[in-house]
Amino acid sequence: MNEENNGAPKNKWSRIFRKKWFFPAVYLTVAALLLSVVVWYQNVDNQGPDVADEQEEQENDEYVPTPNDEDAEPVLDQQEMIQMPLVDQDQAEIVTKFYDYNAEQEDQENGLVLYNNRYYQSTGIDIASASDETFDVVASLTGTVTEVKEDPLLGNVVVMEHGDNVATYYASLDEVSVSADTDVEQGDSIGTAGKNIFGKDNGTHVHFEIRKDGDEVNPESFFNQSVASLDSVTEEAEESEANEESSEVTEDAEEPSGTEEDTDAPEEDTNAPEEDAGEDEETDAPEENSGAEDEESNDDTTDSDDTSDE
Repeated sequence: MNEENNGAPKNKWSRIFRKKWFFPAVYLTVAALLLSVVVWYQNVDNQGPDVADEQEEQENDEYVPTPNDEDAEPVLDQQEMIQMPLVDQDQAEIVTKFYDYNAEQEDQENGLVLYNNRYYQSTGIDIASASDETFDVVASLTGTVTEVKEDPLLGNVVVMEHGDNVATYYASLDEVSVSADTDVEQGDSIGTAGKNIFGKDNGTHVHFEIRKDGDEVNPESFFNQSVASLDSVTEEAEESEANEESSEVTEDAEEPSGTEEDTDAPEEDTNAPEEDAGEDEETDAPEENSGAEDEESNDDTTDSDDTSDE
C-alpha cells in the first residue's frame, strides 16, 4: 500500500508533463517575466536623472522664480471687466450720452448739455435712477483714488487710476466715502449720487467718465468688456496721428511747385521796369539833341545880328 501511495505523485507529475499545453505555458510564463524585467529596468534608467535633478533642486535653497510667475498678476488685472458704477443696473437710466462725432444725430443731441444758454459736449455719461432717488455709486474697476475734490459746478468729484494709463471719473456725488490714496476694489462704495449745477436738468445722477491715455472714451462702448479692450483706443489714435503726418508730408511736397510759380511772376515784373527804363533813356536822348539844336540856332541868330550891326 505504501509503495502504491508513493508512486501516485510521480504518476501525477508525469501526466502533467505529458500534456501538450504544459511546455508552451512554461515558455510564455518565462517570456512574460523576462519582458517585465526589461520594462522595469528601462523605467529605472529613465527616472534616474529626474530623481537626481529633483534632489539637486531640493538641496539648493535659493529659488529664482520664472518670468511667467512675475507676469501672472498683470494679466489677471487686464481680464477685469468694466462695470457700471452702480449696484442695481436694471433701475438705472442713462439720461446723457457721450458726445461722439461719428454717432447718429439723435445720439449727438443726447450728448449735449445745456448750461447758461449754451450747449456743451458731454465727455461722459449721466446715470440716474428711474425714481429720481439717490443711490450708491460703486467703483467700476479696482484701483487707487488719486483725487477727491468739491467742484462748484460739478459737485463732489472722485478720480481713480487703474494702471496702464486708465482712469475713471465720478462727479455729481452727494456724499463721498473714500479719500485720496485709498485702494478700492471693484464694486466698493465710493459715495452716493447727488445733484449739481452743470447738469441740474438731470436731477439726482452721477456723471461717469473713462479715460485712456488722458483721452475720454465712450463708457457705453466698453461696459462688460475687459480692460484690455481699451488698448484699441490707443491703436486708433496712433493710426490717426500717422495719417495726419502723412497728409502733412504730402502737403509739404506740393508746396515747392507753387512757390516756384509765385517766384517766377516777380521776375517778370522786375524785368518790365528795366525795359521801361531803357525806353525812357532813348526818349531822353532826343531831348538832349533838341537842346543842342536850339543852342546852334541861337548862335546863328547872334551871328546874323552881329553882321547886321556891322
